[in-house]
Amino acid sequence: MEYARLRECLASDLARLREVAGGVDGTAPVPTCPGWTVTDLVGHVALVYLHKVECMVHGVRPPTWPPADLAEEARRQPLDLLDRAYRALTHEFDTRLPNEPADGWFEPDRTVGFWIRRMAHETLIHRIDAELAAGAPLAPVPDDLAVDGLDEFLYVFVVYGTTAWPEEARAVLAAADGQDVRLVTTGGVWLVRPTTGGVRVSEDPSQPVATEVSGAPADLLRWVWGRAGDDAVAISGDRTRVEPLRAIFRLVAQ
Repeated sequence: MEYARLRECLASDLARLREVAGGVDGTAPVPTCPGWTVTDLVGHVALVYLHKVECMVHGVRPPTWPPADLAEEARRQPLDLLDRAYRALTHEFDTRLPNEPADGWFEPDRTVGFWIRRMAHETLIHRIDAELAAGAPLAPVPDDLAVDGLDEFLYVFVVYGTTAWPEEARAVLAAADGQDVRLVTTGGVWLVRPTTGGVRVSEDPSQPVATEVSGAPADLLRWVWGRAGDDAVAISGDRTRVEPLRAIFRLVAQ
């Protein structure tokens, strides 16, 4: 997706997140983030934004995060901090080119553009969390954003996460080894191949597989992120392969 489009989606989802969170008791639990309240959720997003500001301003990730004063503000005034954090984040995006350096955990791409994309999807998933916590209707997810989100999740989190930190993934990878699953949606097809050395992903729709998970882009995106159950998608073939794959997804999405 183009960066301008990602920023449009970021702005829209931030507005929806704030609207929903502002209309519900902050102590309400977030079912998709066990142990979190809506206050925790909003504070988390604010602190994530400010962390990325630090990565862009100073060129390196802060050695410890968050500072005590920001953590306290996140607990006491999460919506105010969210507003301030979003202004700071968008200021950095406004004044930097996407290809400018910005530190981060994803070694293949340490640029401002990476954080534009990542923050768009971070905000999307957490506005869904807020809607689920509030019992509010789920706002639509544009197809282009959902397909890009699936691609980002599979390559940045699943492939990179399981190969960069194989020790953390060893048990779930062993349980899923060799159990290929194809994910299919309008605008995207991904063959997910778990191995003991990490997950591999290809986009060859012709290769035969024993299991396929398909759905509308938004539904499949919510499914891979654990924001929807199996009833949101269609599963064909060997269903026993689904839970080992979802165990990988849960691990990398922590």
